Amino acid sequence: MLKFLSVVALTCGTFVGPVAAASFTTAAEVKPILGMTKSSWISVREFDGQDLLYVTHLWAWRCGLEGIRIGINGAAPENWPLPECHLDQATPNAIMEEDGDPYKRYPLKSIERVTIDLFYDDQTVETLTVDRLGQPISP
Repeated sequence: MLKFLSVVALTCGTFVGPVAAASFTTAAEVKPILGMTKSSWISVREFDGQDLLYVTHLWAWRCGLEGIRIGINGAAPENWPLPECHLDQATPNAIMEEDGDPYKRYPLKSIERVTIDLFYDDQTVETLTVDRLGQPISP
């Protein structure tokens, strides 16, 4: 496989040696992924007469984040719990049962827009406002 990748890389002119697998535990590793998946940062599900606001996607890429703040319908963003990375595991970003639930409950149909602040471990902050379906809204 490495021989095939080397041939492809040489053909494209980008080969710099064997590529190590990324552990996705730093801002440098997770920022590109989170940047390409903004419409998945949150999810709102109507269930049992309530809106459930999920942050599962953010939890799945939490290593490299120092914190998350979320504001509902223009309210000031509040800190949300962020489980620790499981650095002793093969998949540090895995969501374990002991991490708790990656959602909070709100009154049915009360969530119209969500503002998300991501605090990366490189001391940068990214803010995004999305509608109920997770689609970005211009400020």
